[in-house]
Amino acid sequence: MPTTTPNSHEIAETHLTTLYRCEQIRSIELDAKKRLPSGALMRAAGIAATRLALSLLSHKKGRVLILAGAGDNGGDALETAHQLAKESIDVHIILLGHGENYSTEANQSLQRAKQSKLHWTSVEECKNHPLTYWDLIIDGLFGIGLNSAIEGDAADLIQLINLHNHQQKTPVLSLDVPSGLNADTGQLFAGKEIAIRATHTLSFIANKVGLHTAKAKDYAGQVLTDSLSLDQTTYPAPYAHLLTERSFKLRMAERQQDSHKGSYGEVLIIGGSTGMVGAPILAGRAALLCGSGRVYLGMIDKQFPALDIVHPELMIASAQSSNLVRPVVVIGPGLSTSEDARDILQKTLQESHTLVIDADALNLIAVHEELKNLVRLRAQKKWRTILTPHPLEAARLLGATVEEIQADRCKAAENLASNFQACVVLKGAGSIIADSTSIWINSSGNASLATAGTGDVLAGVCAAMLAQGLSSTHAACLAVYLHGKAADNCLVNGLGPVGLTASELIPAIRTALNAIQKT
Repeated sequence: MPTTTPNSHEIAETHLTTLYRCEQIRSIELDAKKRLPSGALMRAAGIAATRLALSLLSHKKGRVLILAGAGDNGGDALETAHQLAKESIDVHIILLGHGENYSTEANQSLQRAKQSKLHWTSVEECKNHPLTYWDLIIDGLFGIGLNSAIEGDAADLIQLINLHNHQQKTPVLSLDVPSGLNADTGQLFAGKEIAIRATHTLSFIANKVGLHTAKAKDYAGQVLTDSLSLDQTTYPAPYAHLLTERSFKLRMAERQQDSHKGSYGEVLIIGGSTGMVGAPILAGRAALLCGSGRVYLGMIDKQFPALDIVHPELMIASAQSSNLVRPVVVIGPGLSTSEDARDILQKTLQESHTLVIDADALNLIAVHEELKNLVRLRAQKKWRTILTPHPLEAARLLGATVEEIQADRCKAAENLASNFQACVVLKGAGSIIADSTSIWINSSGNASLATAGTGDVLAGVCAAMLAQGLSSTHAACLAVYLHGKAADNCLVNGLGPVGLTASELIPAIRTALNAIQKT
């Protein structure tokens, strides 16, 4: 069998894919400020934001509304206002901060702004204009220092913009992070849960973890990064990586003419209790169309169908009679939590050398300590294991609530990977892939995937990648990216976001896989 088995560090670390937490960025910033003249970073941020703003304006002399808050993010906004005024842009600025609360650097930017040709306005005056009055809105209210829900005039202003910016016809550029969004977790701060909906976010110094998962997928828009000319070779090791098409330096081995079905592995899908036989069929079809040489379905329901009419290539038998050692096994789609299901899961954990654990298999593991221990033992045997929980399943596995899982999705995935000594895919907006050493956040996918069966499809794609020789982490990363990329392609072609089915997604994944193999 042709194999490509990179370890976790062989997923390419290309520029723009490294992600940092706020504590790391503050450390980089403090170190830079010791070496640079006062205000140099803020001026660099203003110049970077001005460059992007002019691009969004298509370099026309448009009308720009700038929202400046009380901290250094407000200083960045004031510096941007000063720079845009130098370009003869019609700049209107709402200042919600007070000079006495500014840092030395922000005060320098405030003084430059006061000496520029700007229109100083207010929230009330802003209400007199439709949002379309502005060609661009720049959000510099709150940066990474925010640690609580937004209130007062700032909250009113954000709500006004979000409510009236229909279909985001007016571009909104957030400086560093959309105001109200936690740059570590991608969640809104508890309370009123208010954040500005940006069309673009310009992240300063480095790209941030919280701009790519959870609520950030709805609030951050297109994320761009500017290092402000800092030497990135001096940065600490990133906390995570953003998974993009450019991340896959190593892919599956090229198929040889002199090969056969046995060259591309076997996959066995175990599940399909009464009323749920569709789940393993979806997983099996996904494994088949993503290149597995042979695909078997091991059904729990004793009244299982004799064949899949759409794909008669799938071989169907009872789960109890299936060979668990030779193929890559997916267990969980439509499995149920019955005694029969528990018994076959225990046997599978003990015998299968390469395993994807999904759906009800995860729910069974969550409530049986002996099954948890069997999962952990697999790592000692150097057997490949991928877990694919959604947030509720992750909560059950960790004895937590869904809210606790979603509060910091990266930490939750990290905990699962450590607890079970396996590669973990925490599904959701900005799916997280974690193993014992690294974390990735997926960049592909959209709301079309929020429908029944897409998780079964993902499990089948993971198995196909494993069957063709990839390591657990590489298989999970490639499968998750392709799964989302296929949904993105479907959206472009008019399938979705409403009504895309899991069955329609499968051939789109095959197309995406073949495309990425050619690049």
